[in-house]
Amino acid sequence: MKRIIAAAALAASAFAAPVTAASAQGKDIVETAVAAGSFQTLATALGAAGLVETLKGKGPFTVFAPTDAAFAKLPPGTVEKLLADKEQLKAILLYHVVPGAVPAADAAKLSSARTVNGADIAIHAVDGKVMINDANVTQADIKASNGIIHVLDAVILPPAK
Repeated sequence: MKRIIAAAALAASAFAAPVTAASAQGKDIVETAVAAGSFQTLATALGAAGLVETLKGKGPFTVFAPTDAAFAKLPPGTVEKLLADKEQLKAILLYHVVPGAVPAADAAKLSSARTVNGADIAIHAVDGKVMINDANVTQADIKASNGIIHVLDAVILPPAK
């Protein structure tokens, strides 16, 4: 199960490349992530989980996107196992999404937020840096036409049910 979660996390990290406001202009969350080039795993996972159209929808959404490097930190074989388990993958990916557009300045004032998955994420602001669970936000407030992307340096996993 941990490997499945890790694979999903790896898929989510595909959004982590630096993105400028100009490069994201007029693009939805998925298009913005794909254009960044560092979210290939996340893009693949979104496709495997059937979530591409959802995140291309009206929104707004806030996506905490792990980079490809974040997914690479998962144990070997985890991503592949997650890609083969659509429901587990979907649960992990939706744990990276919060309904509404939540800029970093607003997120830093919160202690938690409810994800689309239904579970809460912990939010900590330490020395001007925002953490989601144990992951660092390495780039914040990447605006897309249907929401905001915050880049994470690790995949976050929902609590075990």
